[in-house]
Amino acid sequence: MPYTDALLVDDLSHCRAWLRRALEQAFPGIAVREAGSLAAAMEALEPTPQLALVDLGLPDGPGLRLVEALSRRGGCLTVVTTVFDDDAHLFPALRAGAGGYVLKDQTPEQLADILRGISAGHPPLSPSIARRLLQHFGPLPVADSGPALTTRETEVLQLVAKGFTAQEVADSFGLSRHTVAGYLKEIYRKLSVSSRAEATMEAARRGLIAP
Repeated sequence: MPYTDALLVDDLSHCRAWLRRALEQAFPGIAVREAGSLAAAMEALEPTPQLALVDLGLPDGPGLRLVEALSRRGGCLTVVTTVFDDDAHLFPALRAGAGGYVLKDQTPEQLADILRGISAGHPPLSPSIARRLLQHFGPLPVADSGPALTTRETEVLQLVAKGFTAQEVADSFGLSRHTVAGYLKEIYRKLSVSSRAEATMEAARRGLIAP
């Protein structure tokens, strides 16, 4: 959608200047309201802007309060513009309702490109922030769980790790004590352990019992 109205919130005049330049490059003819503090920004919310660029480090309060206020109103895409590229600032901003997060290491031309991408459905994110989000929400690395055990061996290991005797394990599964002893011998061989304590530690590592 073409944006015709924006609110620009930053306490530094030179930052407001380059942000305004980026907005005007991205959306020619856009009407830009400026605020240099949280209080001034709160007073400038009528009417609700279509787009807001919000700095997090305002002199009279956190920019997150403005992000939350705009989120409650609805109808506004809020893009955080900040120097903070750490998780401690990024994720609270997104949870507060920010729809984008752009670092101030961009040139006005780079920021304009990011903002223009909104119309094509691209989230307004600095490249480094996009990579951080992909890493955060990407698949977890698969841990090496060691040699594979059969289902029955896993069940026997779990009970042994919980303190069951070989006879109690046998009774639980309707097996002979000799058969359980054979399972335990194979489990110890696969896990390269030689005692119940070591087997219990391995069971905890595999998530079979609480560590």
